[in-house]
Amino acid sequence: MRPPVMVAPNGARRGKADHPALPVTLAETVETARACHASGAEALHLHIRDEAGAHSLDSGRYREALAELARQIPGMAVQITTEAVGIYDVAAQLRCLTEVQPGWASVAVRETARDLALAPRLYATCAAQGTRVQHILYDTDDIALLRDWQARGIVRPGQDGVLFVLGRYSAGQVSSPDDLTPFRTALPEAGDWMVCAFGPDEHACLAAAAAQGAALRVGFENSLTGADGQPHPDNAASVAALRQRLERTRA
Repeated sequence: MRPPVMVAPNGARRGKADHPALPVTLAETVETARACHASGAEALHLHIRDEAGAHSLDSGRYREALAELARQIPGMAVQITTEAVGIYDVAAQLRCLTEVQPGWASVAVRETARDLALAPRLYATCAAQGTRVQHILYDTDDIALLRDWQARGIVRPGQDGVLFVLGRYSAGQVSSPDDLTPFRTALPEAGDWMVCAFGPDEHACLAAAAAQGAALRVGFENSLTGADGQPHPDNAASVAALRQRLERTRA
């Protein structure tokens, strides 16, 4: 079975100084999404930027981006991020979700835990408006928190999508396939699960995750280079290289 691939082409922190092909404007993001879709990515993890190129959760910009992506690449699923990046509080994240009403959004449980009074409202809002939630999990402590919220009814039934993040808080943000083991051990029943991995072994980590049934997230948010340390020409090249690796593994 061909594993689903999502591309995360920019993230919140990187810019043109990190890689000239990293998309910052809406036009660049649309063109990157189009190329990545053609290279084998079925979905896009969407970050938007403000006029200065900084991370933004502006609802108007999100709605504009979602409309343009739907118009130009109707076959590509889009997930928005609610990432705080030290800028936005939980109230702002909830406001973004309420005003944008996206079909799909990623939510970091450790960020939502900053305001436990608002956590139930955030998940209830997503359930009421039909926003599919993907929980960003950086370590097994995040999994324990998610389990607690599920048991208490804060996280609603059906809100079971997860993203295991490999290498985010390791030295140099470098991951290895072995980093997946603690996540799988702590949450073995995960059905709707995806993996992303920081560092030059990104594709090796994703191939190992695919062998276990994961959906995959690849792109410049997580790694700019291949295993040889050479930068990918652009996000589409990274997607294509991952797809080729997966096909070789299946052959």
